[in-house]
Order: sequence, then structure tokens, then C-alpha cells
Amino acid sequence: MQANEKTIIGVDHGYAAIKTAHCVFPTGLTAYNHEPYTRRDVLEYEGKWYVCGTGRQPVQREKMANDTYYLLTLAAIAREMERRRLPHRCTVALASGLPLTSYGRQKGSFKKYLLRSPQPVKYRYEGEAYEVTVEGVWLYPQGYSALAMHPDLIAGEPSFLLMDIGGWTVDMMRLDNGSASAGTCRSLELGMIRCLDEAREQVLRDTGLSLTDAQIERVLSGQPCSMDEEARGVIERQGRQYTEHLHGQYPAVVATHLNTHCLHNHRLDHMADHRISKHHLHCSAGRCRPNAARGRQD
Repeated sequence: MQANEKTIIGVDHGYAAIKTAHCVFPTGLTAYNHEPYTRRDVLEYEGKWYVCGTGRQPVQREKMANDTYYLLTLAAIAREMERRRLPHRCTVALASGLPLTSYGRQKGSFKKYLLRSPQPVKYRYEGEAYEVTVEGVWLYPQGYSALAMHPDLIAGEPSFLLMDIGGWTVDMMRLDNGSASAGTCRSLELGMIRCLDEAREQVLRDTGLSLTDAQIERVLSGQPCSMDEEARGVIERQGRQYTEHLHGQYPAVVATHLNTHCLHNHRLDHMADHRISKHHLHCSAGRCRPNAARGRQD
């Protein structure tokens, strides 16, 4: 690739994690006024240093309220460029998603948020210098846009329920004969963060044990993990209750016994969300066909 050519980089600005086609890292961000102890995951921008991916940050309902998601976007661009072996001086277009129910309201302001810096944007990541010109930002409705890359998922289905399960929100929409039914759009604050937090609290109440997100995710996804069997049982029960609760949020649709697809923008090999939902939805709802849709990240 030549330095003056443009490439498209998809960035998913999740509440729990930032995702690109090849990278994923938690949304935690720790700022330093002086150079920190390590270069790993360190962003240097406008005279300050930021360690990216330091756990999960508190839920920030308005992602444009401060600099956090802009700084995480710069880190995501650098990581993706490194994975693709792109030159550190280049022109890019960003592609990202917004919740179904707030797409129109947030589209203009989020685009300005991502384009706010003078171009090109100059910064350092893990000690390497980057000079990136962000030429444009393309925004799409979450979940729904993934179907454009996977039309086979709805082929032959007269009615179809789309569920995009994220870190904090679950976006739901019904499609009839391949067309979205606007009146059925829902964005619910019932994402996997809620499931993890409730499982952690219940384990603490029942057993007195304090668990990490990583431990809970492994149990929910059916992977091996050294753990007290009582605590494991509590986590599995909470996982089943979580998926049952999701179905209860859409009784008018679920009651018709439609094929329910859980489409995730998380990469299957990095994020627990798809593994957890697949593990529990398969067991609790025979009509469900969980899938991982990755088109929005490419």
C-alpha cells in the first residue's frame, strides 16, 4: 500500500471492549502526566500518556462526554494498522456503528467527535510514531448492517428477530420478508456487563467468594476453569436466567416461535459474548440459531 492510498478501518466502540477486524481490548484507560513504567498499550497524544485496555471502565452512557473513546479510537487504529502491516503514515476512513434507536440522533455528533482533530492526527503508540489522516467517517446501525454481509442468515425466513448482544446494550429488531420493521426496534440496557455483574454478586452472596470477569466468562462459555463447584453452579444458573430474561423482553415476537438469531459484532476467538450466548441460548431455546456476524468490522 502506498502512503497516499486510503484504507477502511472498522472500529466498534463497545462499552466493554474496543474491537476492530483483528484486535480487541478492554475500554479501560489510565492517564499519566509523565511517561509510565511500560510502553505496552501506551498511547502518547498531545503531551500526555494513556495506558489503554486497563480493565473495563465504568459505564459511560454518553460516549462523547469526554476524550476516552476518541483516544481509544486512536489506539485501535494503530493496532489495526500494525496487524495489517500498513505504513504508519497513511489516510484512513473509519466505519463504526450506533445503537438502532439512537442512530439518527447521534449520527452527526458522533461523526464530528471522531473527526474533531486537525488532520493529520499525530501520535505515538507503543513507542512508534503515527501520522494518520482520517478522511471520513461512515456510521451504520448496529447489528442490522451485519446482515448485508450475511444475507444467507435470513434467506427463506418470512419473519426474523435480530438480537445484537453487546457489553451494555442489547439491540433488537424484527425483519419481515427481509425488511426491517421500524416499530419493533429496541435498545435495552441488558448487555453482558449486566449478566457478569449479577453473577458476581450472587456468587458473593451465596458462597462469600469474589470472582473476576474472566473467571465468570469462562464458566458461562463452557470452558474449563478451576473453581468451587457451588460457585460454578451459581454462575451457570445466572447465565440461564439472563438468557431467559432476554427472551422475556420481546414476548410478542418470541411467542410466534420465530427463528431467533443472535448476531454479534465481537470476534468469536476474542470476546466471550458470542460463546456465552451460544452456550446458553442453544440449551434454553431450541428455536435459536446463534451466529457471529463480522462484516461490520472489516
